[in-house]
Amino acid sequence: MKPYPALLLCIGIGFLVSWLLGYVVIPWLHKLKFGVTIRADGPNWHKNKTGTPTMGGFLFIVGSLVSLAIVLVTDKLMGGDLLAGNGYDSDLTKIKVFGGLIMAAAYGIVGFADDYVKVIKKRNEGLNRIQKSVGQIVVMTAFLATLHRAGATFMFVPFAGVIEMPWYVFWPLGYICMFATVNAVNFTDGVDGLCASVTMTSTASLVIIAILRNMTGMALIPAAVLGALAGYLIWNWHPARVMMGDLGALFLGGVVIAVAYCLDSPWVILLSGVIYVIEFMSDILQGIYFRATHGKRLFLMAPIHHHFEKKGWSEYKICGVFSAVNALGGVVAILLSWLGRAV
Repeated sequence: MKPYPALLLCIGIGFLVSWLLGYVVIPWLHKLKFGVTIRADGPNWHKNKTGTPTMGGFLFIVGSLVSLAIVLVTDKLMGGDLLAGNGYDSDLTKIKVFGGLIMAAAYGIVGFADDYVKVIKKRNEGLNRIQKSVGQIVVMTAFLATLHRAGATFMFVPFAGVIEMPWYVFWPLGYICMFATVNAVNFTDGVDGLCASVTMTSTASLVIIAILRNMTGMALIPAAVLGALAGYLIWNWHPARVMMGDLGALFLGGVVIAVAYCLDSPWVILLSGVIYVIEFMSDILQGIYFRATHGKRLFLMAPIHHHFEKKGWSEYKICGVFSAVNALGGVVAILLSWLGRAV
């Protein structure tokens, strides 16, 4: 199968599966009474969201995985091998792609456990910090060990080329990058449509970077997720009829990490996911400032999208502005990847 039709097929199938699943899954979640419980210190108008079905991430998780499976199987039946068609080590490419997908799914399982506890206990908090952290550390360690064992310990740095990372850089950088990204994506999920729309701009930029770096086969992952998120957004746009929950947010964080490592470019998340960085840092700065000033707040509420909510921004405006900023970060990432390729 030709690469570009395969990419379009990935996006289209992901969209259709995710969108159509909503007609089945959302009523089912209603029937099971899998509704969200809103945090008490949140904006007052968020109380109207209480009871909205959660775990909607199931829509785009299934949509993206089904899309990838159909395209890759069809390609195989046609005698092609999209994942090996980029001039890179075929076995290493497949280890990165399938290892990354398994890692993202594992993050989704941790998120599902967190959501399930929230639903059963009828509270805003699910797993405690230790339980969540242990689950994430297990997933991170398994993925990094897989890459290390396969010899994928190098990183592409713009204008410097491909650099081999010694173990004492590879492991700490991997833990920091993965932990920060997955939790930052989770922080971004707090306004109808926000995490989905921001991640769509992020995956779009990753698709383009993969194409420009002649890694078209690897672009299938972000392409499938891009399409599936578009289908999910039909149900999640304000006023949301379903929310992704930690199931969806942790899966998306895992996907972003997986694609960044597939591209040998963990640094790309700082730009193609600049909103994730801003959301994560706003929460950290809020905590530091609160402790240093004995109770004063740097923002009206953290993460920062809640600050703008309390300043009077509508959920539509927050989604639009945040997605535009993230898209600009993606453009910078694309330019750096393209201009910095030749050294």
